[in-house]
Amino acid sequence: MSHLRDDRLDPGLLRLIGVTLLGGIMGILDSTMVTVAADTLADEFNTSLSAISWATTGYLLALTVTIPITSWAVGRFGVKRLWLFGLVLFLVGSLASALAWDVGSLVAFRVVQGVGAGVVDPLVLVILARAAGPSRAGRVMGMMGVVLSLGPVLGPVLGGVVLESMGWRSMFYINPPIGIVAVLLALRVIPAGPPVARGSGPRLDMVGALLMAPGFAAILLALTEAGERARFAAPSVLIPLILGVALLVGYVIHALRIRRTEPLIDIRLFSSRGFAASVTVQGLVGLATFAVLFTLPLHYQVLHGHGARAAGLLVAPLGLGSALAMPLAGRLSDRLGARDLVRGGAVVAALASAGLTRIGADSGEVWSVLAAFAVGLGLGGVGAPTMGSLYRTLPPEKVPQGSSVVYNLNQLGGALGVACVALILAAVGSGAAAGGGGIDGFQGAYWFVFAITLIILAAAPLLPGRPGAPTAAQADASSADGSALARQ
Repeated sequence: MSHLRDDRLDPGLLRLIGVTLLGGIMGILDSTMVTVAADTLADEFNTSLSAISWATTGYLLALTVTIPITSWAVGRFGVKRLWLFGLVLFLVGSLASALAWDVGSLVAFRVVQGVGAGVVDPLVLVILARAAGPSRAGRVMGMMGVVLSLGPVLGPVLGGVVLESMGWRSMFYINPPIGIVAVLLALRVIPAGPPVARGSGPRLDMVGALLMAPGFAAILLALTEAGERARFAAPSVLIPLILGVALLVGYVIHALRIRRTEPLIDIRLFSSRGFAASVTVQGLVGLATFAVLFTLPLHYQVLHGHGARAAGLLVAPLGLGSALAMPLAGRLSDRLGARDLVRGGAVVAALASAGLTRIGADSGEVWSVLAAFAVGLGLGGVGAPTMGSLYRTLPPEKVPQGSSVVYNLNQLGGALGVACVALILAAVGSGAAAGGGGIDGFQGAYWFVFAITLIILAAAPLLPGRPGAPTAAQADASSADGSALARQ
């Protein structure tokens, strides 16, 4: 009977999921919502679009730099204290961004926001993975995946609505009311965890931090520049890319040699085939998702002549398909494992992306909408089981490190997807990239997504198989955790 009880999502866990996702949704939306205001902000501050773009780039770089440090800080300060700190910092950055008086102050305050998001976003994974336990990881990650799927799609749509109806400052003013509620609920619902004495916990691997955090940030900057310029052979791309790769190689060497302190990310985690396969597939899901998210709005604008708002709304079925698939696939993965579900999801996504390559300028929007919905279904069917299998392979003490790896690889995968698609549009269909009527570039972009889904399909056998039954100790521990949550 304890095993049956262990499998249920009890009310305490459901409350924890709701409160955690309420806190995490703000950062997920803000990462894309402000992009639609670029023209408005450039006019407001009488500056160039390239200068305004740093309001988004600075946010993403700050988030990327902070994530690895967060994996260490969990053991040093505790999850609840760190969660509240990240939320408050994000809210301070939001309010300050709403009050920005020039482009410099806006970029600076967006960096503060990014640091707060870099604390909160990976903690969403840590909190939910710890609360779910191995036997419920798929279902909980599936529920979390709904937010992750809809966030990048709804961000620009919500941003456009707020921008047109209430002005650009309201895009930041909407965060504090939500955040205050999230803080008050977190004080009551987020488990306190074991007390952390002052000065205790692991020492910060300072050398590792100085190698890893700037390394990830430099590669993200290079990929972002490549996406904007639609070429890799540019100094603004190659210099940070080479620097970033060199820093990460240096980190790997350092992490394998370190003895006195624990590395920020234990490289030996990748010796586990299940872990390595899970994080790789998850990164590929991010790559494919953002490649489609970048291509589809241009498709609707260039081939069908739609405006930005209509194009954004027509992309929503992609996120909707993923949001529908993730909870079901996650639930099934707790019983069946990840392999067969990932195979099925990859096949659906491959067929749908191949279908997109057959859509021309004279095809009705209904066909591209249906194909995008199917791509979302397929990638959602891959994402939740993969996340569940990842957390089933990790020892509890390594969950923060695993979450840091997943989040950073997803960020880099998304940036790489956008960069590759921009390069394809420029090289294969320069007319489409420049606003002409060519369709070859779009077909090339969809074939690129098709190729990624085939790689996911090939990697599926490397994922962990059917999960074993929980031991009596695991079942009792999970039941105890559920009881503690119910009392919160």
